[in-house]
Amino acid sequence: MSIWFITGASRGLGAAIVREALARGNRVAATARDAQAVLRAFPDAGEDLLALTADVTDEQQLREAVDATVERYGRIDVLVNNAGRGLLSAVEEVSDKAARAVFDTNVFGVLNTQRAVLPVLRAQRSGHVINMSSVGGFTTAPGWGLYAATKFALEGLSEALHAELEPLGISVTIVEPGGFRTDFLDGSSLHTEPAAIADYAQSAGVTRGLVPGFNHAQAGDPAKLAAAVVDLAGQERPPLRIQLGADAVRRIEAKLDFVRGELERLRPIALSTDLVEDAAG
Repeated sequence: MSIWFITGASRGLGAAIVREALARGNRVAATARDAQAVLRAFPDAGEDLLALTADVTDEQQLREAVDATVERYGRIDVLVNNAGRGLLSAVEEVSDKAARAVFDTNVFGVLNTQRAVLPVLRAQRSGHVINMSSVGGFTTAPGWGLYAATKFALEGLSEALHAELEPLGISVTIVEPGGFRTDFLDGSSLHTEPAAIADYAQSAGVTRGLVPGFNHAQAGDPAKLAAAVVDLAGQERPPLRIQLGADAVRRIEAKLDFVRGELERLRPIALSTDLVEDAAG
């Protein structure tokens, strides 16, 4: 039995992970902006579920949630940073307010959560941090620039965190899902900036028009994603990254091929820029 601490746990992928963790006999501290939403989602969980109100943008709420978890269960074994929000717009069209809001949740919210939880894991010299990124954290597309920027940031800090925590016996895994059939594309999770610049109608504008047709029609099965995530916590050597969904695999393979192609094509220029010492000097 493991103790899980999961943010954004009242719906979507977070709720699916809570459900799978509980089904396997684990205990879960599940946070959301309203603990009652968690209780409504899991009315029969009993003592195995601790529902907590904790907005990830509120560090004090997170510290109180961690304290309550340790008081109830004695430890935390797995942290899942799942809380997030989406933003759809051309990069230039995004207002400062909207950009800051998505960074506040997707980046600073993770930092807040980790500052609250990592002291517990470090004291234990054990644990597993699972950061829910996106295929958009590795490759992006018109209309998703600011959302992807938050996930690129999450992946960068997660890579460093992996190197910093591994000597302490703590694992870090980045999960890169493709499209999964949740409410992520609903207005409750995805903010769409109004189209403002006609020049982007054929790029970000096309994406904006296509998104409603994908809503609740994504190919990914949230229950299967949850099973894969819970499986990670039982691995002796969990991966730094895992892609989930055939679309994520295709897109990341294409990005890797593109980067490799440019690297090889421009290799002579790249290598030519090193300082050459004067051997005679």
